[in-house]
Amino acid sequence: MTDVVWRTWADTYQARPRRTATPGSTAQVAAAVSSAAAEGLRVRMVGTGHSFTDVAVTDGLLLSPTSLTRVRSVDPSAGTATVEAGLPLCDFNDVLAGHGVALANMGDIAVQTMAGAVQTGTHGTGRDAGGLADQVVGMEMVLADGSVVECSADEEPDLFHAARVGLGAFGVVTALTMAVRPAFLLHAREEPMPLEEVLERLPELRADNDHFEFFWFPHTGNTNTKRNNVSAGPARPLTPFRAWLDDEFLSNTLFERVNRFCRRFPATVPAVNRVSSRALSARSYTDASYRVFASVRDVRFVEMEYAIPAEHVVEVLREARSILDRGGHRVSFPVEVRFAPADDVWLSTAYGRETAYVAVHVYQGTPHEAYFADMEALFTSVGGRPHWGKKHTRDRSYLESVYPMLGEAMAVRERVDPGRRFTNAYLDRVLG
Repeated sequence: MTDVVWRTWADTYQARPRRTATPGSTAQVAAAVSSAAAEGLRVRMVGTGHSFTDVAVTDGLLLSPTSLTRVRSVDPSAGTATVEAGLPLCDFNDVLAGHGVALANMGDIAVQTMAGAVQTGTHGTGRDAGGLADQVVGMEMVLADGSVVECSADEEPDLFHAARVGLGAFGVVTALTMAVRPAFLLHAREEPMPLEEVLERLPELRADNDHFEFFWFPHTGNTNTKRNNVSAGPARPLTPFRAWLDDEFLSNTLFERVNRFCRRFPATVPAVNRVSSRALSARSYTDASYRVFASVRDVRFVEMEYAIPAEHVVEVLREARSILDRGGHRVSFPVEVRFAPADDVWLSTAYGRETAYVAVHVYQGTPHEAYFADMEALFTSVGGRPHWGKKHTRDRSYLESVYPMLGEAMAVRERVDPGRRFTNAYLDRVLG
């Protein structure tokens, strides 16, 4: 197929590939890669476009995984499930629930494809459970020469460690084997809290909760906190009306209108944020884990997120508040703060260190460059690692200073894709 324009969800980038293909099997992916090599075309597999960077953009062959959506197996006794690359995370959750199992942790959006979410380092928040890549125990990939390989900690371990968060640079991921656990309930407790109280109590809040995160409203001293803890039940989900009111009307419909207004009248942002943050009320409910982890996000935005050493998060947030208080920016979107334990995934943002994630957003169409530049300078001053799928300006020279295993990962890349069949402008910048 030719003359197709592909865009990211936030419309930050678009691709005009030479041609596109929708392979329905691993063998068809291998054939497509071999065909592209014969034509001298670069190859990228896209997902749902939820990355804000140009990580998936190509001018060569664009592979769409919309036909690679089977769940090949679910084995509750072994604690594993194998899923093809293109199945959306939300659909995978439904299948797992039907077998009485679940992922241990996930992010707060679940519409991404499985491979896209894993390859860009999607994560949630957790004291003990890491991001999606940390839950991968095996991968099936098509390499640049068209061969199909399986990798795990025991089989092709260097490829496994490099390619779990591999940005598609090591090959086309066609299937993932995920670790799963028995299905569980989470009790969610959400309540407003002053920012300074959160920062002072942060060690306690992190230690006492399975999953803790908070949203700080810029230009105010207010936050909304969320504590998710494993519960024995019984399930007490939100009523349909409360779920609609909070998660559909207030968090999406009304929030969209508020941001449109703030984009047009930026001087009103501090006052609007004060009203919005004070309008929040506490709530608690108990539901299936995947329903508690993920939220509906219909309001379009642009995001930058950095993973910083957890020990620096308090000083970073206080400095971020100081930057905003100086009055150079008007930001209507909350700042999101989450946490993750150290993991062993070579290119994971949490590799080798306890991590705090600080995410800054602006409403789609709102100028973001100056705000993001100030925040990025702050995050990099403490050795922050940018989320691979969100806006940033870092390149290989910086990234090799914060990723101890980047050199080893690039040695693997040289072995499996010496001709750079899977590169693009973004990968040239961040990986060389």
